[in-house]
Amino acid sequence: MDFREYPDREMLALSLADQIASQLAQQLRSSDETSLCVPGGTSPVPIFETLSGADIDWGRVTVFLGDERWVDGEHKRSNSRLLRRHLLRDRAAAARYIDLYTGAATPDEAAGPLAEAIRPHLPIGVVLLGMGNDMHTASLFPGAPRLAEALAPDAPLVLPIRAEGADEPRITLTRPALADSMHLHLLIMGPEKREALERAQALDPIEAPVRAFLDNATVHWAE
Repeated sequence: MDFREYPDREMLALSLADQIASQLAQQLRSSDETSLCVPGGTSPVPIFETLSGADIDWGRVTVFLGDERWVDGEHKRSNSRLLRRHLLRDRAAAARYIDLYTGAATPDEAAGPLAEAIRPHLPIGVVLLGMGNDMHTASLFPGAPRLAEALAPDAPLVLPIRAEGADEPRITLTRPALADSMHLHLLIMGPEKREALERAQALDPIEAPVRAFLDNATVHWAE
């Protein structure tokens, strides 16, 4: 794990957006296309807004979320809605976007087709993860009934998840899809998240799902 501390959140956002843009641009110099997987929530919004103006060939970048709540794309809790407002605009409006919410009645019905849609874009070029105070990442929640399946080396690329910590059914990329990326970043902010990260390092991924990704992650933290 590479831990990077920043003097403030603004510097973190600017620096991390620049790093992600540079890594995507580097991949596009040697490949026809690349992919970017990002989290929902409000913490990455300043990164998205900076990254959206990055001068790279966004038309050759495929973007998708690491997880999504099973709600309509205009719902206030939709991660896709947040992404369209803050990342998929300006230059990044040219990116190809795979929406994890398909409109199917349940995420269970969508998991297989979503896995096939994402498979051509593996390994993911850049993954950005977040983390909750309970040490979940994506929608890999401690205590979720299918967590062990999602963390297994041979897990399906995409799984529906229902958990006590999740208000709605969700769809999530699994450990193999996320961990096998070319570049993996973890964004955390504030003292509670740093304490949670320190706890996670001593725990099994079943107790602290983020632990499954730390060995190869660059962690970005600001107060």
